[in-house]
Amino acid sequence: MSTISIRLPNYLHDNVRKLAEDEDISINQFITLAVAEKISALMTESYLDERAKKGSLKKFKSILAKAPDVEPDEEDRIK
Repeated sequence: MSTISIRLPNYLHDNVRKLAEDEDISINQFITLAVAEKISALMTESYLDERAKKGSLKKFKSILAKAPDVEPDEEDRIK
């Protein structure tokens, strides 16, 4: 495991301390989880961008054209 030293503005440090306390975890655990969540979000975004580049609008429209043109069931309606 590696060790890093970071400088945080006081307001961020205060917020991290309070949130970590509320979650009953250490500040180190809180920051580790926050970094892991951010990395996951960015990697997911990159993954979806790459997948989207492989997509075909023509194929999508072809598949969509095969869907029946019917009203959704009552429980599936957006209200």
